[in-house]
Amino acid sequence: MLGSRTDLHIFDAGSVNGTRYCNEILLLYVSLFRGAMGLQFLFMDDNAPCHHTVATEQLLESRRLAARTLPPVTIRELRLALQDEWAAMPQQLIDTLILSMGRRCETCLAIRGDHIPY
Repeated sequence: MLGSRTDLHIFDAGSVNGTRYCNEILLLYVSLFRGAMGLQFLFMDDNAPCHHTVATEQLLESRRLAARTLPPVTIRELRLALQDEWAAMPQQLIDTLILSMGRRCETCLAIRGDHIPY
Protein backbone atom coordinates (compact mmCIF):
# COMPACT_ATOMS: atom_id res chain seq x y z
CA MET A 1 0.00 0.00 0.00
CA LEU A 2 1.33 3.44 -0.77
CA GLY A 3 2.80 5.11 2.29
CA SER A 4 2.18 2.24 4.68
CA ARG A 5 2.84 -1.46 5.21
CA THR A 6 2.64 -4.21 7.77
CA ASP A 7 5.54 -6.16 9.19
CA LEU A 8 6.83 -9.09 7.16
CA HIS A 9 5.55 -12.40 8.52
CA ILE A 10 7.58 -15.54 7.93
CA PHE A 11 5.89 -18.85 8.69
CA ASP A 12 8.22 -20.98 10.81
CA ALA A 13 7.39 -24.47 9.55
CA GLY A 14 4.61 -26.65 8.25
CA SER A 15 1.83 -26.06 5.77
CA VAL A 16 -0.20 -22.89 5.71
CA ASN A 17 -3.81 -24.00 5.88
CA GLY A 18 -6.92 -21.89 6.35
CA THR A 19 -6.79 -22.01 10.15
CA ARG A 20 -3.15 -21.01 10.28
CA TYR A 21 -3.73 -18.25 7.75
CA CYS A 22 -6.61 -16.88 9.85
CA ASN A 23 -4.67 -17.02 13.11
CA GLU A 24 -1.29 -15.80 11.93
CA ILE A 25 -2.20 -13.33 9.20
CA LEU A 26 -5.82 -12.20 9.25
CA LEU A 27 -6.16 -11.78 13.00
CA LEU A 28 -2.65 -10.51 13.74
CA TYR A 29 -2.09 -8.21 10.78
CA VAL A 30 -5.07 -7.61 8.56
CA SER A 31 -7.57 -6.80 11.32
CA LEU A 32 -5.21 -4.31 12.94
CA PHE A 33 -4.21 -2.77 9.62
CA ARG A 34 -7.86 -2.35 8.68
CA GLY A 35 -8.51 -0.59 11.98
CA ALA A 36 -5.72 1.85 11.26
CA MET A 37 -6.82 2.45 7.65
CA GLY A 38 -10.55 2.95 8.24
CA LEU A 39 -13.57 2.12 6.14
CA GLN A 40 -11.84 2.57 2.77
CA PHE A 41 -9.73 -0.53 3.44
CA LEU A 42 -10.02 -3.32 0.85
CA PHE A 43 -8.27 -6.60 1.57
CA MET A 44 -6.58 -8.09 -1.50
CA ASP A 45 -5.30 -11.63 -1.38
CA ASP A 46 -4.24 -13.98 -4.13
CA ASN A 47 -5.60 -17.32 -5.24
CA ALA A 48 -3.74 -19.44 -2.69
CA PRO A 49 -5.99 -22.27 -1.44
CA CYS A 50 -5.66 -21.19 2.21
CA HIS A 51 -7.11 -17.78 1.28
CA HIS A 52 -10.39 -19.34 0.18
CA THR A 53 -11.31 -21.82 2.89
CA VAL A 54 -14.62 -21.77 4.74
CA ALA A 55 -12.79 -20.60 7.89
CA THR A 56 -11.19 -17.72 6.02
CA GLU A 57 -14.44 -16.61 4.40
CA GLN A 58 -16.28 -16.77 7.75
CA LEU A 59 -13.59 -14.75 9.49
CA LEU A 60 -13.61 -12.08 6.79
CA GLU A 61 -17.39 -11.83 7.00
CA SER A 62 -17.45 -11.74 10.80
CA ARG A 63 -14.87 -8.94 10.87
CA ARG A 64 -16.60 -7.16 7.99
CA LEU A 65 -13.40 -7.17 5.97
CA ALA A 66 -14.26 -6.40 2.39
CA ALA A 67 -12.25 -8.70 0.16
CA ARG A 68 -11.77 -8.23 -3.53
CA THR A 69 -13.79 -10.46 -5.74
CA LEU A 70 -12.09 -13.35 -7.45
CA PRO A 71 -11.07 -12.79 -11.05
CA PRO A 72 -13.27 -14.20 -13.80
CA VAL A 73 -12.48 -17.79 -14.73
CA THR A 74 -14.71 -18.22 -17.76
CA ILE A 75 -15.12 -16.17 -20.93
CA ARG A 76 -18.69 -15.35 -19.92
CA GLU A 77 -17.58 -14.09 -16.48
CA LEU A 78 -14.82 -12.03 -18.10
CA ARG A 79 -17.25 -10.53 -20.60
CA LEU A 80 -19.68 -9.56 -17.82
CA ALA A 81 -16.90 -8.09 -15.68
CA LEU A 82 -15.61 -6.02 -18.59
CA GLN A 83 -19.12 -4.76 -19.40
CA ASP A 84 -19.65 -3.77 -15.75
CA GLU A 85 -16.33 -1.91 -15.61
CA TRP A 86 -17.02 -0.17 -18.90
CA ALA A 87 -20.46 0.95 -17.73
CA ALA A 88 -18.99 2.27 -14.47
CA MET A 89 -16.26 4.29 -16.17
CA PRO A 90 -17.03 8.03 -16.07
CA GLN A 91 -17.31 9.66 -19.49
CA GLN A 92 -14.88 12.39 -18.37
CA LEU A 93 -12.17 9.75 -17.87
CA ILE A 94 -12.79 8.31 -21.35
CA ASP A 95 -12.64 11.81 -22.87
CA THR A 96 -9.40 12.61 -21.04
CA LEU A 97 -7.77 9.39 -22.24
CA ILE A 98 -8.84 10.01 -25.85
CA LEU A 99 -7.59 13.60 -25.78
CA SER A 100 -4.23 12.51 -24.33
CA MET A 101 -3.65 9.80 -26.95
CA GLY A 102 -1.77 12.06 -29.40
CA ARG A 103 0.66 13.20 -26.71
CA ARG A 104 1.11 9.63 -25.50
CA CYS A 105 1.92 8.39 -29.02
CA GLU A 106 4.39 11.25 -29.57
CA THR A 107 6.12 10.40 -26.28
CA CYS A 108 6.29 6.70 -27.16
CA LEU A 109 7.84 7.50 -30.55
CA ALA A 110 10.30 9.99 -29.06
CA ILE A 111 11.66 7.44 -26.59
CA ARG A 112 11.58 4.68 -29.21
CA GLY A 113 9.19 2.46 -27.25
CA ASP A 114 11.19 2.59 -24.02
CA HIS A 115 9.69 3.17 -20.55
CA ILE A 116 7.48 6.24 -20.37
CA PRO A 117 8.40 8.20 -17.22
CA TYR A 118 5.11 9.27 -15.61
